[in-house]
Amino acid sequence: MNRLDVQGQVTELSPVRYTPAGIPVLEFLISHESEVTEAGQPRQLAFVLPVLAMGDLVQMAVTMGLGQAVRIQGFLAPVRKDSPRFRLHAQQIKQI
Repeated sequence: MNRLDVQGQVTELSPVRYTPAGIPVLEFLISHESEVTEAGQPRQLAFVLPVLAMGDLVQMAVTMGLGQAVRIQGFLAPVRKDSPRFRLHAQQIKQI
């Protein structure tokens, strides 16, 4: 199963673009910081995650401002075919 649920803050918003089929697309970045336990030891995490929102999610996502706290649920997919880089494809976005 490929599912990701992550919270973070919006750090960058690109302009809305449209696919050749007319579907709106919004790309943005979120930064995440947390502490997890790994092998019984605390570990600090801090990373920036690229996110892609499409269709109806774009209308809600364009209301987000920089610094907005969000919770995003979705799946990971390569940026391009055969790319080693991944981004989160949002299926649900909640402003918090």
